[in-house]
Amino acid sequence: MNRSKLPAEESELAFEVEGTYAHRRHIPLHSTCAQPHHCPKPLRMQVLARVPVFAGLSKDELDSIDQRTVSLAWSERELLYTAGEPADYVYVLAAGQAKIFQPAPNGQDTIVDILAPGDLFGGLSILGEPRYAETAQALVTTCALRMNTRAFRKVLLEHPTVALRLLDNVSALLGAARSQVSQQGGTPVVARVATTLLRLAEKFGQPGASGDGTLIQLPLSRADLAGLTGSTPESVSRVMSQLRKDGIIDSGRRWTSVLDPDRLAAILETQP
Repeated sequence: MNRSKLPAEESELAFEVEGTYAHRRHIPLHSTCAQPHHCPKPLRMQVLARVPVFAGLSKDELDSIDQRTVSLAWSERELLYTAGEPADYVYVLAAGQAKIFQPAPNGQDTIVDILAPGDLFGGLSILGEPRYAETAQALVTTCALRMNTRAFRKVLLEHPTVALRLLDNVSALLGAARSQVSQQGGTPVVARVATTLLRLAEKFGQPGASGDGTLIQLPLSRADLAGLTGSTPESVSRVMSQLRKDGIIDSGRRWTSVLDPDRLAAILETQP
């Protein structure tokens, strides 16, 4: 990718997709990212309109935001930014998938979130966080609109409702993170895995090719699931194997299908 210096407002287009991955099994998957191309303006506008904090903005207002962004792409496993770096940019995911995680010295990273198109993430230096608290990594070939924090601050000043929604979202995320930590302490691994699969199915799920179950097309390893559930890869593997044997899920190298969401939800009802 050409990583030449961009203008301060990042208004020029710099969009290059660096390749796609090849499926290694014959599985019912769909394309996760566009083929290499320059990101057209209608697509950028569509992406911005999907961002919850920008809901209700007019076409002209979204166009003003678009003019402050630059489109970039990352190959699978590339880092968008790293924990500890200056939090100079905010991002809107345009296509693909990425994970946000907190690195750990023992290698057991804590995954904070899995991102889908329309998700806003990145630096919030305007909220007193001068450096990125987490690392962002592309799970597949991933495209995003990037805006420097100075430009984003202007957006918030021009649109107070956006600023209020952003604060509400940050507060909700902090509350959810605290709740997740407290629940993981005394919750069985099977319940944590069930909760995670249901949450991923709600956000990323799509009908399976044969109409059976909900397909979650995410290239998550057992270590990733462990990072999402606050468990270990070994424990997660045992739970996933049992869920497959019970006919509740099916899974492959880069996908999971929830075949029986009712039974998966019933696991939670049996836990204290």
